[in-house]
This record gives sequence, C-alpha cells and structure tokens, in this order.
Amino acid sequence: MLTERQLMILKAIVNDYITNAEPVGSRSVSKRDDINYSPATIRNEMSDLEDLGFLEKPHSSAGRIPSQKGYRYYVDHLLSPSKLKKSDVTNIQGMLANKFSEFEQVVDQAAKVLSNLTSYTSIVLGPEVFESTLKQIQLIPISDNQAVAIIVTDTGHVENQTVHFPGKLEGNELEKVVNILNKRLRGVPLVELKRKLNNEIASLLKQYVKQYEEMVAMLHDVFKNHQNEKVFYGGKTNILAQPEFHDVERVRDILNIFEEDALVSKLFRSEAHGLTIKIGEENRFAPFADCTIITATYSLDGKYMGTVGLLGPTRMEYSRVVSIMDYLSKDMTKLLTAWYKDKG
Repeated sequence: MLTERQLMILKAIVNDYITNAEPVGSRSVSKRDDINYSPATIRNEMSDLEDLGFLEKPHSSAGRIPSQKGYRYYVDHLLSPSKLKKSDVTNIQGMLANKFSEFEQVVDQAAKVLSNLTSYTSIVLGPEVFESTLKQIQLIPISDNQAVAIIVTDTGHVENQTVHFPGKLEGNELEKVVNILNKRLRGVPLVELKRKLNNEIASLLKQYVKQYEEMVAMLHDVFKNHQNEKVFYGGKTNILAQPEFHDVERVRDILNIFEEDALVSKLFRSEAHGLTIKIGEENRFAPFADCTIITATYSLDGKYMGTVGLLGPTRMEYSRVVSIMDYLSKDMTKLLTAWYKDKG
C-alpha cells in the first residue's frame, strides 16, 4: 500500500509527464499548488516509488517518468474522468445529428471525430459481422453474362459488386436463383452464408440452373467479403506526432498492422462490455509495447455490436480520453437503437 504522500506525488508526476512529455524532477513537483512538501522530501519519496516499480529514471536525467506499473496504478486508483468541454460535446453531437442512410456511415464518421478530438489513432469496429444477418440479396443483370450483386444487412449496410455469370442464363433462371437465396438466407448471420450455400442452397440451384456449379462458385465470391469484421480508422499517422514516436522505424510495424484489418479486428475487439484500458505490455503484442489501447463497446438492445478504440502512447491524456470514449460509445448505442427502429 502506498502512503497518502506517495499517492499525491505519483499522481502529480503522472499528470506532469502526460502534459509535458519530459522527466519530472522533485523541484517541479514541489512547486505545484496541491503539494506542500520540500524538494528533499519529495526526492526521497520518488526514490522509494522507483524502488517499488512505479517510477523509472531515464538515462542522463535527474527526473523520473511513470513506469507501466505506475500508469496502471494511476488508472485503477487515481484517475478521475474529466468533465467534457462544450466543444467536445458539440463535435460529438454534431456528428450524431447527421442523417445517414446506413449505420456504417456513423461508424466511419465516429472514427474521424474521435481521432480529431484526441489527436490519437482511432479504430472503430462493427457492426459486428457475427451479429449481422442478411436482410436481402439482389442480382441485377447488366449484360448477358454480368450482373450487380447487392447485399443488404439487418444493420443497414449495403454492398454491391459486379459478378460474372457462368455463361448465359436462360429465361427466368436468375429470378429463381434470387428467390431461393432470399427465402433460404434471409436472417442468416453473414459469417454462416458460405456454409449455408454449400449445405443447402447448392442442391436447390441444381434444379434450376444448368451450370449450377459455376453459379455456386460465383456466389462464394459474393459472400467471401463478409467474413471479417469491418474496421474504420481515423488518424492512422497521428501516432507520429507524439514525441515518443519521432523515430519512424519505431512505428513502422504499427503502421504495417493497419494494413491488415483482420489482425486489427482481433487486437481491438473488446472481450468485455464497457470500457477497458490496456497499457504497454498488457496488449501482448510487441509493436504496442509502448502504447495504450482504450476500448469501449456499443450495443443494440444489450447485444454487443462493435468497439470504439484509441491507440496512443502510454503517456496518454487518460482523464479526458476516458470521458470522450464513454460519451461517444453511449451515444452510438442510443443512435444505433433509434436508427434501427426507424428502419423497422
């Protein structure tokens, strides 16, 4: 257990380092209005906090910086979420006040707003593909052997792509195919579409399409794009603006990770509902060893739909960021609920 004096000094050092990104010395701490101890006393306590693993002493510096253990203790026991500025609330509410034709536009905009408000990199996941289901599929012919495949999900996402038919379809074959797909696949989770196609739909298509095997292969291509959770980014290169990451080589691996949506989805998808903070090596992924990842979930009728995430240095402005994340995730839940009801 830390003494009350040690708690005050640890909190002061973390706050100063977050603000200035420079090692904090005893004299600097003693000048704070909320600290009434001499530099010598503070220096002794800082030495003890270093021995306990809460502070570190960088080379060629008389000051101290928080260790990952120090940040963890600060977040768990000393952090007080700040009251959001009116400008932050206005920016978030302005984003949510826009009219969107599909919810993924909300998610994309939320990623941009979050990165702008914090100057960190934002990663927003969802709506979660394992919870999204097929609402409708259409195949609209544009030539004798080409069509546009349109998939609509229950979350309002609409996606289309041009596909090639196996030769020229005869008569009303295409209409029969579309009717079968909508009858058998409506309400099926997106991740299950390919399995359902193999186990059930293929045998039905055999009755109506001469080149049904090629048709099944074409539908596999249509459905394969819906296997991974959607990832939306804001401020991918913001981390380069932080003093800790001025060495581009140091963040090369992080920037490369952003090119692999499946990996990013795995790393940022929250296992627990609500807000979580993982600091440094708690992320269990070497490129993020000097980073903090904060995530907050949003939901629909209590069911997880996606994650709002922030990636920044361990020297993160926790008090403000936690308040922004909490506010944004709760408002996204409200907006998703209202949007979904409006769509019926």
